[in-house]
Amino acid sequence: MRIIASIPHPSISISVFQMNEKYIVKFEAGPMEQAFKFTTEQVKGLEHIKEIVNDAFIENVRKRFNEMYLQLQESTK
Repeated sequence: MRIIASIPHPSISISVFQMNEKYIVKFEAGPMEQAFKFTTEQVKGLEHIKEIVNDAFIENVRKRFNEMYLQLQESTK
């Protein structure tokens, strides 16, 4: 697996990896991460991935991070 790009964002680290016939887009915020896997049949390269990972997509990732954070806080009480 090799990193092929980083997508700039002010509060979330977004990395794009390529491995065999897949692209993996990894989002990291604090102690949490989310990853989405796309086949080369689903996306047609890095520019297509950047179109998919738009503001609406990132907002949903951010909301999921908030849910993950709350779950983590609840489990450590």
